[in-house]
Amino acid sequence: MPLIPHWEELVFGLIMFAILFWVVAKKVAPNLEKAYEERHAAIEGGIAQAENAQAEAEAAKAQYEAQLAEARAEAAKIREDARAEGAAIVAEMRGQAQDEANRITESAHKQIEAERQQAFVSLRGEVGRLSTDLAGRIVGHELQDSSSRQGLIDRFIAELESGQVQPEKVGAAPAATAAPAEQGQLDLGDAGRDA
Repeated sequence: MPLIPHWEELVFGLIMFAILFWVVAKKVAPNLEKAYEERHAAIEGGIAQAENAQAEAEAAKAQYEAQLAEARAEAAKIREDARAEGAAIVAEMRGQAQDEANRITESAHKQIEAERQQAFVSLRGEVGRLSTDLAGRIVGHELQDSSSRQGLIDRFIAELESGQVQPEKVGAAPAATAAPAEQGQLDLGDAGRDA
């Protein structure tokens, strides 16, 4: 029969198959298994390494974001401190300017008061001198006693300040002006006698 092999060929084929199987089982399969394990280990290691790298990247990102937030907070604090310091400096300068303005105003008030007092004293002396000169001319002799002259001046100015002396109109009715004129002459006469 043509489909049935010869038994020598069948034995020879089985022996060759066994040798081939043994070579494959002892030499090729372990090498393939080893290559497979190495490949599997490499893939697993790569995955683990990638996971570690990703975890490190996430940690670095979190650290970067924390540093960025800290830097922003520090910048905001610096801005607020600068604003507060600027406001304090402005307030201090305003206070100094106000103090200086108050000092200048007070000095001006004192100077004006001193000048007013000086003008008052000078005017008082001038009014007194003119009054005594006028009184001396009216009475007919000069008032030379300084104490009586000073007393007369002080009394006259006090009466002027209190409003007791009123100016009189010239050319008024003779009866109305006669008595005050005589009284004035009497007063000046008394003052002249005091002198």
